[in-house]
Amino acid sequence: QVQLVESGGGLVQAGGSLRLSCAASGRTFSSSIMGWFRQAPGKEREFVAAISWTVINTYYADSVKGRFTISRDNAKNTVYLRMNSLKPEDTAIYSCAAAPAGIWAVVATPSKYDYWGQGTQVTVSS
Repeated sequence: QVQLVESGGGLVQAGGSLRLSCAASGRTFSSSIMGWFRQAPGKEREFVAAISWTVINTYYADSVKGRFTISRDNAKNTVYLRMNSLKPEDTAIYSCAAAPAGIWAVVATPSKYDYWGQGTQVTVSS
């Protein structure tokens, strides 16, 4: 069992930065793939980024590549999403999720994740 709690969302102007955190509890965190997803009003949930439990592998959606950075600290049971050069189209509820280590080939698929946080709102004004 893994419980996830996001923080760090807020209102920022276009071009600004935010860092989201996802604090996890549960014995399996360090062996889980961790992902960030987002959902804007009226749109489907969208993959943002993922990181393997070894921290060696990361994967990003094309829409955020070069602007967002995912990282994790297994000692602190926390995964981060650093978001730079934010755009109004980045506005959404951002959620972190945990998946078993073996699903890396389909890491962008929400249904492969077993545990989800409640989400944190990110609003980017133009």
